[in-house]
Amino acid sequence: MSTTTAVKEQIEVDFTPKEHYGDWRDEFQREGCIILRNVISPERAKYYADKQIEWLKNFELGFDEKDESTWTAEHLPVSFRGGRYFYGVTHEKSVWEARTEPGVIDAFAKLWETEELLCSFDGIKIDLPRRKDVKWTPWPHCDHNPDIKGLTCVQGMLNFAPSGPKDGGLIWMKGSAKVFNEFFAEKRKNEDADNHQHKHQEFFKFHDDHVKWFEERGYEFTKLELGPGDLALWDSRTVHHSCFAEGDQIRHAQYICMMPKRFATEEALKMKKYCFEHYMPNTHLPHRNIFPATDKPIRDGALCPKDRSEPFEKPVLTDAVLKLAGVKPY
Repeated sequence: MSTTTAVKEQIEVDFTPKEHYGDWRDEFQREGCIILRNVISPERAKYYADKQIEWLKNFELGFDEKDESTWTAEHLPVSFRGGRYFYGVTHEKSVWEARTEPGVIDAFAKLWETEELLCSFDGIKIDLPRRKDVKWTPWPHCDHNPDIKGLTCVQGMLNFAPSGPKDGGLIWMKGSAKVFNEFFAEKRKNEDADNHQHKHQEFFKFHDDHVKWFEERGYEFTKLELGPGDLALWDSRTVHHSCFAEGDQIRHAQYICMMPKRFATEEALKMKKYCFEHYMPNTHLPHRNIFPATDKPIRDGALCPKDRSEPFEKPVLTDAVLKLAGVKPY
């Protein structure tokens, strides 16, 4: 990814959870991940799923959600791993509407014990099942720099459509964040260039022998079964990936991460404001490591002719949007 120079920041967060909350936060602190059910209504979830389909059709490449023969790359905008999109979608009106849903904000506010939050400029996920033109391989990873041992981020995924055993969706290794430090205290084999290139993104890809290390200690992958409106939260040290959709259901989801604004430096906020004003995506981190992303979608070896640098529908600049974007003070 082409980027500008990152800002030097405090990395580990200064947050000490209570020993006991008496609610879902106890499970999160124990396991490093949790599913919160019905954070938004099924009706709102359907609205966001419909907006994602509308967004795909806006490219006028012939995609039809009712015609599986159009579920191919030539009829779709370029995506990462067959279903993660950018093209300015990060700042679409509906994407910001999802971020500002009261139930979503309340979940992160409760977790961090503050209402003064910043939101990530992350992407959406649309997985079309049974695609023949997508070569799918598991890629277990964590969105966390292995050189950093403490908590730095809690990630989230808001789900918009039913996600059962055969539907595409998130897979995580519950509790694996607890042994993150132990795993990286040992000399690792199979680290490749991919991991080093992604350090600015806080990314580590686990190979088969790495996964076996966790399995030998009793950790196992679980495919999340989610309903429309459910929110999954996980410590960024959690080993996770996703599975390919084999059923009939199109997968609709959106990645949302919120962190306390107090963790961000003034320089990070300036960079965040720049990215917001220029409709740029960032990584999953809302408060630091802010990189104006300059990657362009490549189709057949050249710039995709449908490339765009702003959303089809620009967001409504409400107080909630501007505060979460780091543009307006609380």
